[in-house]
Amino acid sequence: MATRAQATPQTNSERNTRALLALIVGWIIPGGGHLLQRRWLRGALIFIAITTLFFTGLAMGGKIYSLNTGELLDMLGFVGDLGAAGLYALARIAGWGDVAVQVVTADYGTKFIVVAGLLNIVAAVDAHGIAMGKKA
Repeated sequence: MATRAQATPQTNSERNTRALLALIVGWIIPGGGHLLQRRWLRGALIFIAITTLFFTGLAMGGKIYSLNTGELLDMLGFVGDLGAAGLYALARIAGWGDVAVQVVTADYGTKFIVVAGLLNIVAAVDAHGIAMGKKA
């Protein structure tokens, strides 16, 4: 049984392809990039943390931003939401988060959703770095 240190060396092309795949899968599915690399605990923790943040934000009445070129803060919120690509697509398809903010907790819920997306971007970049061999 070979350990990671004894595994066959990859070519740069293979490593780049695996790293890009880890980045894309990690962006679409929270923790997916880590799961592809058999980092089960880290991938599971990332999945649990990000989906909990996202769905807690929805439960608080948070807003899901849509593409809007009118206001800068709405565009930044959209970029943050889009960071959780798979969850964002699920929410848009299901029609979640389309309501107008009516309660105080909804503003906090909106921030939870944006933070979940931004955290997912950080996790996907982390998976990319691991796949490139720059992180342990």
